[in-house]
Amino acid sequence: MEREFDSISILECRHRKEKKELQAKIQALKKAAKNDKTKKKELAAEIIELESELETKHQQELNAYDSHSESHADANQSEEIISETADNAIPKLSKAQKRRDKKLQQDKEREEQIKLQEKENMHGPRQKEIQAISARLKEKRLKIFPISSDGDCLYKAVSHQLSLKRDLQLAVGNLRAKVSSYIRENKDDFIPFMSNPETCDMLTDAEFESYCDKIRDTKVWGGQLEIRALSNLLKCPIAVIQATGPETIDQGSEFEGPALLITYHRHMYQLGEHYNSTSPNDDEN
Repeated sequence: MEREFDSISILECRHRKEKKELQAKIQALKKAAKNDKTKKKELAAEIIELESELETKHQQELNAYDSHSESHADANQSEEIISETADNAIPKLSKAQKRRDKKLQQDKEREEQIKLQEKENMHGPRQKEIQAISARLKEKRLKIFPISSDGDCLYKAVSHQLSLKRDLQLAVGNLRAKVSSYIRENKDDFIPFMSNPETCDMLTDAEFESYCDKIRDTKVWGGQLEIRALSNLLKCPIAVIQATGPETIDQGSEFEGPALLITYHRHMYQLGEHYNSTSPNDDEN
């Protein structure tokens, strides 16, 4: 199946949005490490890592877009030459034969994709990321607790941690409603870090209200802003363990009690980023 590419204008708009989101994340991290000199030093390295990763990602996407455009141009030119030659020298194939040839080609491409995916799963970024996170968890006698990828992964991971660490049962719908209300009630703290995905401009009042409604009423994915809201409204620290950079990204370190430990995956699924929960590693003696 051919990969779909955004237009260059949409791609550039998304890049600007991701840069704004990264800056928002950096500001939140700086605020969390405001009075901790050790964290400030670690944060400087993490910021460099985050900015470098985003810059590399954007450059790869731009390169992929350029390659895609060039290959399409070459393919179109080749198709024109083949078509002209076929009209002049080769009898046209029947519709039935064309369908059979197309199906054979699709089957062949599918087999190749399966082989490539299997190879990528064994040695690709997804597997390397899981291994790195698992190694960090092993030091804490923990393991990954898988969460389904359906848009609710952040809220399901936090819900699992609340039941595990605080014997508190809060359903995903309840958490979404609380986050929506908290962000709405603290608009001035959140809206500077929110932007329209189409225009990359700061949200209007109507767009802000729509954003809050979607948190409550849909399975829209949660990110750094929602983690901040969850930590503040639950009054508990949340530690996000990732494969690269500092061991954890901490939110709400001013609150008492055990931190909710979740894991952040950049390469877990093709749909994008993902959160899992953690649980005690019963295999450890």
